[in-house]
Amino acid sequence: MSDSHRFVSPNEVRMGSGSADQIGDLMMARGTSALVVATSGVFDRYGDRIVGHLQEAGLETTVYDEVDPDPTVANVDAAHERYREADCDCIVTVGGGSPIDTGKATGVLAANGGEIREYAVDRAGYEGVPEPIPPMCAVNTTAGTGSEATRSIVVTDESTATKFLVVSTEAVPAVAVEDPTLTTTLPPSHTAFTGIDALTHAIEAYVSVHAWSMSDTLARAAIERVARWLPVAWANGDDLEAREEMLIGQFQAGQAFTNASVALVHGMARPFGAQLHVPHGLANGILLPYVMAFSTVGRPGRYADIARLLNAADEDTPDRDAAQAGVDAVADLCEQIQLHGYLDEFATIPDRETYASFVPEMAADAVASGSPDNNPRKPSTDEIETLYLEVYDDVLADVA
Repeated sequence: MSDSHRFVSPNEVRMGSGSADQIGDLMMARGTSALVVATSGVFDRYGDRIVGHLQEAGLETTVYDEVDPDPTVANVDAAHERYREADCDCIVTVGGGSPIDTGKATGVLAANGGEIREYAVDRAGYEGVPEPIPPMCAVNTTAGTGSEATRSIVVTDESTATKFLVVSTEAVPAVAVEDPTLTTTLPPSHTAFTGIDALTHAIEAYVSVHAWSMSDTLARAAIERVARWLPVAWANGDDLEAREEMLIGQFQAGQAFTNASVALVHGMARPFGAQLHVPHGLANGILLPYVMAFSTVGRPGRYADIARLLNAADEDTPDRDAAQAGVDAVADLCEQIQLHGYLDEFATIPDRETYASFVPEMAADAVASGSPDNNPRKPSTDEIETLYLEVYDDVLADVA
C-alpha cells in the first residue's frame, strides 16, 4: 500500500481586513463574466460592494441572490440556469456555507451537465465529478463551515427532505477570501452555529481513520484556536481580533477535514438537520458530545489529546479519563455559548413518538452517507438510532 497523501487546498487565500476589496484583481485574470451567488440578506449587506469591485475590474456580473439557508436542488438548478443564460465563465460566492455550496454545485453542472443529485456520494462515490468547476472565488462571511477550503458540497433534496453529499477535488474553489470585517454583522446565534461547526470539523478530522500528519497539524491548531476565540466572538461580535482568529481557525479546520474526512457527527447531522429544520452547525453541536462519548473507546489517545488541547486534562491524566474530560469540556463550551437555547427559534421539534418514527430513516441515511465509516468506533445502525434517541431525551424533549 502507498503511504502517499494528496493535500487539497484553494490555489490562493487572501486573509485580513480589506481583503474583500481585492476581489476584482483576484478574478480579472480568471474570467470575464461572473455569476455572483448569495442569500438575499448577505447580498443586501455586501453585494453592491463586491459587484462594484468586479465591475471596476472589467468583469460583467449576473446575480443569483435567492439561496436558501440550507441550499436545495432548486437553488442549484436556478443558479445554473442564470449562469448559462448570462454566458458566465466564473463564479463568486458571498456568504457562508450555503452560497459557497450552491456556487460549487453550480460549477459542477456548468462543467459536467446533468443533475446535481447524480454526483452525490451515494450514487457516484467519492471523486465522482469528472471535470473541474469553473474558476470560483468564495468570499466568506461566516466562521465557519470551511466550505471555501473543501471538496465537499451539501445540498438538500426537497423532494425527500434529505441532504446529500458531493465530494470531489474538482469542486474546490480557486480562491478563498477571509475578511473579518464581513463577519461582524453575524449575530450571536450564527456565530455559535458556525463556530461549533468549525470545532466539529477539527475534532472529527483529528479522530478520523484517515487522519495523517498534515491534517493533524491543522486540526490541532484549529481546536485550540476555535475553543479560545469562539466565546469571545460570540460575546462581542465587533471584536475584529476574535473574528479574524475565528476565520483562521475555521479555515484550518476546513483544510483538516477535507484532507482527512469527517465522521459520525456529520453523518448523523445531515438527516437530523433535514428532518428537524436545524441549521447544520447547530445540529453538529448538539450531536458532538454524544458522539464523542460513544467514540472515545476507539481512539482514547486521540480524544485525550483533544482534552489537553482544550486545557481539560494534563499529561499526567490517564488517557481514558482525559478523553471523558474532553467530552465534558466540549459540552461546557456549548453551554457557554448557549447553543441549546437557540433550539426554540431554529428548530422544529416533534413529540417523541413522531421523532422516534423517523429515527430509523435518519440512521439509514447517516449510514448511507459513508461518513460513519471514518469514525474511530464503527457504529451499527441500531447504535446510531440509540444515539438519536438519547439526544432527544437529554436535549430536545424540553423544547418539544
